This record gives sequence, structure tokens and C-alpha cells, in this order.
Amino acid sequence: MEAVGQLTGGIAHDFNNLLTGIIGGINVVRGRIAKGKMDDVTRFMDEVVNSAHRAAALTHRLLAFSRRQALNFKAIDVNSMVQSVLELFRRTVGENIELVVNPGKDLWPARTDANQLETALLNLVINARDAMPNGGRIVISIENVTITKDAAKADLPAGEYVALRVADTGTGMPKEIVDRVFDPFFTTKPVGQGTGLGLSMVYGFAKQSGGAVEIETAVGKGTVVSILVPRAPGEAGAVGEARADSELKSASGERVMVVEDSPSVRMLMADLLKELGYDVIVCSEGQEAADFFSGDRQKVDLLISDVGLPGLNGRQVAEIGLQKWPAMKVLLITGYAEAAVHRAEFLPPGAQLMSKPFELEALAAKVAEMLSAR
Repeated sequence: MEAVGQLTGGIAHDFNNLLTGIIGGINVVRGRIAKGKMDDVTRFMDEVVNSAHRAAALTHRLLAFSRRQALNFKAIDVNSMVQSVLELFRRTVGENIELVVNPGKDLWPARTDANQLETALLNLVINARDAMPNGGRIVISIENVTITKDAAKADLPAGEYVALRVADTGTGMPKEIVDRVFDPFFTTKPVGQGTGLGLSMVYGFAKQSGGAVEIETAVGKGTVVSILVPRAPGEAGAVGEARADSELKSASGERVMVVEDSPSVRMLMADLLKELGYDVIVCSEGQEAADFFSGDRQKVDLLISDVGLPGLNGRQVAEIGLQKWPAMKVLLITGYAEAAVHRAEFLPPGAQLMSKPFELEALAAKVAEMLSAR
């Protein structure tokens, strides 16, 4: 009960702060618009958007801790992934901290989500930086690790793994702190300087990936945090995913079906797509979409469906539509769906997945990309 109270209290505290920024900013903007004072509206709207993004990041960390985020498992080269974010990390730690990378030799490909692994590594680097207020050294090491049956643990079965270790020369931690570092909202930082979700997110992501997190530390001797993720069969693919084009591209009359049970989300997506020139069909539940598919209708070029619909879920809707129009493109969207946490295992062949919340520009870019690939 203490852990539940800490979790819910932390969520309430952080979201109340974020919602204050969102609601307050919108109220100010409405007042300025009513008075015709438009000169600094953009400044307040920027703060609203920033608060909303921080709320989204908080939600993603909670999903990672609960192991309910949608992961896109691929075979990746961890050496290349670390090199791709190294410059960002150097800017993050500052000039008084030396950042060293020891790449793995003959490194196996890792089966994991590249974007989430980047985020987890960034969390570890930030924690290491904060443990060295007077400067120091961070070493990121990558290596192959084989866990034998004799060395296997309850949370890390025997097998082959890729280990990503972050070592610092900071203050270290006593045992009573180490025992709680993965608890959500537990933090040793002053109020307002950390949510306490960084390590809990890393822990949840590693466990959801089929791996583990290990900590070695001692007061005054620094800390080493290791993320272990399973070895992937085959060769590693490209690191990360292509960035969405932020330019809103006009349509060529393609027909898009939107299936979403949230009225506000449904309205925003439909209005955006109509504005871009798509022929949009709107459904509020899966059965309504299935009824449309069963009729003598003009074909749908792209189905955009929420996963967690009442009645028929998004995948079931997609399967019904694909039976009629096999060439139809499918984009599933989800805020949380337990059955969709492993994308490759849940998605119909050729389908893609977007996680809520997302920028409408990103949705428009994804729609244009999928339809141009027909």
C-alpha cells in the first residue's frame, strides 16, 4: 500500500503541475483572443504545448515501468546506436564531464526497440551526470554476455545478451538507496528536480524486452548500471526509424477510414485529413466499420483505427477490412493496449502502429508515406 500511495501521489503531483500549465495557458489565450490582444499569444501556446509534451513523456515512462508500452522489436547494432546519439549526450553532460565510449568487439545484434533503448541510455547518462556535480568521467561500454545455466537468475534466464553499461565516478549509493532505485517516483533529488521515473522506466523497458538491469555501486566509488537485452537472430538492421516529415502534404482524393471511440480525437483526425483533401469516412466503433465493409461500397485506401475499441478491437476491424480489400493500408493507433505491446506479434501483415499522443503533423506525414507506397 505504501508503494501504491507513492505511485498515485507522484502521478497526481506531477500531472497537477502539468495541467496547471495547460489549463492556465489556454485560459490566458482565450482571454487575449476575446480582447483582441494577439501580440504574445504564441508565447503562451508554446508553454501549453511544452506542458503537454512533458505530460506525454510522463505517461510513456509509466507505461515503460508497467511494461505496457508498444515496443517495435528489431535486430539493431548497439554500437551504431550509441554513436548516433553520442553528440547529444556530450551536450547533455556538459564540459566538466568526460564521456568515453568502449564499443563492443564482434558485437551481436540485439533484439530490442532502438528508440526506447536510446531513451533508457539517456536516462542513465543523466543520472550519472547528476551524481558528479563537480565533474568526473562517464564510460559507456558495450559487450556480448553469455549467461550459463549455473549463472542464470530468476529475472535473467540463461542465454546470449548484449550488455550496455554506464559507469560513473560519482558519489555512489548506499544499500538502502539501491534497494529502492527502481520504485516509481522514488528519487534522492530535491523536489522539482526529478520525477523519480528514470530508473523505473529503464527497469520496465529492460524486463519487457526480455532482459534485465543490474547495478553495482558503493558510496564514494561510483556506480555502474547495466542494461542487458537479448541477442537477435540474423543481422542487425538500420538504427532507429526515419523521422516524420513535418510538412503537411495534400492528398489526391484517397479514401481514408477513421475508427476512433474518443470524440475529440476522432474530430481532430477527421478534420485534419479532410483539410488535406482526403475522402474521410468516420466511425465511432468497430462494428460500425465492419458494417461499412460488408456493404457494396467504394474501396478504402487506408484504415486508421484505434486498437482499444469497444466490441471489435482495431486488429479485428483491420482483418475484416483486409478480407474485402487486401491492398488496403492499415495504421493502428494506441494509447495502451496489452495485446499490442509487441508490435510484430500483434499487427496484421504490412500494418503500422503509432502510439498516442502524437503530433497531427506526424499523423499527416505517416498517412502520406503509407499511401505513396501503394
